[in-house]
Amino acid sequence: MTGEYITSRKNPLIQQVRKLLSSKKAREEAGLFVGDGTKLLEEAVRYCPGLKTVILSEGVEARVPDSVRLVRVSADVMQSVSPMESPQGALFVCEIPPQRPLELRGGMLLLDGIQDPGNLGTILRTADALDIPVALLEGCADLFSHKVVRASMGAVFRRDVVRVSWEQACRACREKGIPIGVTALSERSGDIRRAALRTMAVVIGSEGQGVRKEILGSADAELIIPMNPHCESLNAAVAATIVMWEMARG
Repeated sequence: MTGEYITSRKNPLIQQVRKLLSSKKAREEAGLFVGDGTKLLEEAVRYCPGLKTVILSEGVEARVPDSVRLVRVSADVMQSVSPMESPQGALFVCEIPPQRPLELRGGMLLLDGIQDPGNLGTILRTADALDIPVALLEGCADLFSHKVVRASMGAVFRRDVVRVSWEQACRACREKGIPIGVTALSERSGDIRRAALRTMAVVIGSEGQGVRKEILGSADAELIIPMNPHCESLNAAVAATIVMWEMARG
């Protein structure tokens, strides 16, 4: 496999990759994002039509389409640019896909302020496995940060994840007659096992604050995951997984 060879850490491509890795603004302005790792590169080759550039360390092999720019770098250059402590020797640049129009339906997850990239990526990975559509409300981590991309294990390449305001989502639910459910710890909350989750758009709140008050005030149902009384809450990704499992099997 042949391609360009870069030995300078100041090469324009290497500098661009650093910016894309570190800045949401840079990603949005360029319309590009970066992924890392050999396994994730395999997923991008299979599922991401916007794959533009692949950067490989010496000795690392990968199947790269002829239409994709292939660049080889020395080990020290890879070490200097990779976000991983122990680089796998593969970085790649993809186009950010165009935003799809919102298509709300029952059996859908709305994420409110999920700021932890690992949690967001894990939720998207599970949603991909269970075929549950997801929309991101305000305050969520950047869908195309390398941490979210990595935690999703390629789900960001396969799923059309819509970013939408709560006002837009709420209005669309009302127009389509889709009940809004929210996960909440309250005396009014009903057991999710007895809720018709397939008919609902269910909101999962942020790790620290839960669902916003304005969303709680608009909800048609408050839902609770039954657990031991001494447990106050679950990790957001775990809670979302349980909700999606109930959606999928219901």
